[in-house]
Amino acid sequence: MTEKEPLCTIEVEEFCKSLNLEKIIVPVDYFELWDSGTNRPGLQLHGYYEYFDNRRIQLVGKVEISYLMSLDPRLREKRIDDFFSHDIPCLIVCWDLPETALFEKAAAKYKVILLKSKEKTTSLNYRLIDYIDNKTTPRTGIHGVLVEVRGVGVVITGASGIGKSETALELIKRGNSFIADDVVDITCHHGNHLIGEAPEMLRYYMEVRGIGIIDVRMLFGAKSVKRSVDIDMVIRLENWDEHSPYDRLGLDDQTTNILGVDIPLVTIPVSSGRNLAAIIETAAINNRMKETGYRSAQVFVNNIEEYNKEEDRRKAKEAKRKKEREKINHLEEKAKEKEEDLQEEVQNIQNQEKGEDWY
Repeated sequence: MTEKEPLCTIEVEEFCKSLNLEKIIVPVDYFELWDSGTNRPGLQLHGYYEYFDNRRIQLVGKVEISYLMSLDPRLREKRIDDFFSHDIPCLIVCWDLPETALFEKAAAKYKVILLKSKEKTTSLNYRLIDYIDNKTTPRTGIHGVLVEVRGVGVVITGASGIGKSETALELIKRGNSFIADDVVDITCHHGNHLIGEAPEMLRYYMEVRGIGIIDVRMLFGAKSVKRSVDIDMVIRLENWDEHSPYDRLGLDDQTTNILGVDIPLVTIPVSSGRNLAAIIETAAINNRMKETGYRSAQVFVNNIEEYNKEEDRRKAKEAKRKKEREKINHLEEKAKEKEEDLQEEVQNIQNQEKGEDWY
């Protein structure tokens, strides 16, 4: 059975700089991380190793140190030696505790990285999980422009030269924020949370054809840019094709898959005279409304259906009233005919009586 590859390789120098850690014993320059979690080794220092995941970064705080200090020195040294013998990647002692010295001998013996932090254990644990998440998260890059439009992270894609950068420039002038042009680096956090940013070398720069490379932050101010943004939707620009069946109502939701996450996709046909910036702003606001549960297209269709039902009910009532009027008219005609027949019969009787009187 082939063992899977590690999640990532962590450089000790960069690791300590990012989390403000002090190096105590550093026998190697890097270590491999096989698990994204962390562990508080209280049970292990007590001698219980069932289900112990030694591949995680180990954090020691006041509770573990307090327990160790309560032990007989020989037992304490044995417990620490047993713990380090399990090939752990790294041990960090929090609270800037001087008892870090208890672990130096075993760390040097088993060539395990030993670090110290001034932070509280819980605080460091949160930051450490975020750090590991950023290191191990899936990544990809796509060709496009990333902007934040009215609080909605929008990736604008399309063929080269279709007007992505120019549209983004107009969106910036309308008060929206610019994040990346040409290349958008995307990472997936917690399995369904996409975050986009620009590569370091391209951050805040945009290419505008006919002008060249511009620094958006310098031209439009710090408020016009952001380092990163959550990706909420993708807008694809394409040349207008009169034969393409473009969605006229907006009932059929399209999605595109990025790093295993389905993101709403809106296709906007490009033609002369269309205000793409205004259309994209409208699409972004409409997408936010959909997330809150309001779908204007569906409401419109429901209103049409309700109107048609009401019209059908009105027509049915009108037809019923018409039928009733026809029935009444028919009955009135029959009554009139009977009345005429009765009058004729009375007239005949009267005529007969007059004839008899004459004889």
